[in-house]
Amino acid sequence: MVRVITDLKDRFPIAVIEGDQQTSNDADRIRATGAPAIQLNTGKGCHLDAHMIAHALDELTLAEGGLLFIENVGNLVCPAAFDLGEAHKVVVLSVTEGEDKPLKYPEMFAASDLLLLNKADLLPHVDFDVGLCLANALKVNPDLQTLVVSARSGEGLQAFYAWLEGRAARQIRAKAGVAAVK
Repeated sequence: MVRVITDLKDRFPIAVIEGDQQTSNDADRIRATGAPAIQLNTGKGCHLDAHMIAHALDELTLAEGGLLFIENVGNLVCPAAFDLGEAHKVVVLSVTEGEDKPLKYPEMFAASDLLLLNKADLLPHVDFDVGLCLANALKVNPDLQTLVVSARSGEGLQAFYAWLEGRAARQIRAKAGVAAVK
C-alpha cells in the first residue's frame, strides 16, 4: 500500500481505511506518505464490516476524484463474505504463500475483480509455479484479472495503476451520467 500511495499520490488524492486485529503499524506507515489513514482494530475479529467503514468515513475527508483504499484484515477467508460498499475487490497473494491458495480459499478469489500476485522479485528464490497459481485462480473465477507485481522492484505496478485509473474513470463517468439524468 505504501508503494502504491507513493507512486500515485501526484495523480490522485488517496485515503485509506486500514483494518488489523491490533496495532496501528500499517496506518502509521501509510500516514508517513502524507495520505490520511484511519486505523480500525477488530480485536478478535477477522474482518471489517460495513458498519465499521461507515464510522471511519465519518472521520475521513474524501477528495473529489480521489481513491479510497480499504485494506481489510490480512486473511483470505473472512473478508470475502462482507460487502463494504467497495467498487472493486482486489486480492493480494504473495508468491511465498503457495500456488494452491486460490483452491484452498476460493471465496476471496471468486469475490475479487483482480488478483495481484505480489513479491515477484522473490520468484528466483522460492519454489512457486506462477502459471499453476494463475490457472487455479481462474478455475475459481474465470473473469478474474491477474497481474504479477513486486512492490519492492515496481514490476507490474504500472499495469495495476492503469487498471485503477481505468476503473476510476468509469466511476467518474457513471457518476456524471447519474447526475445528468437527475
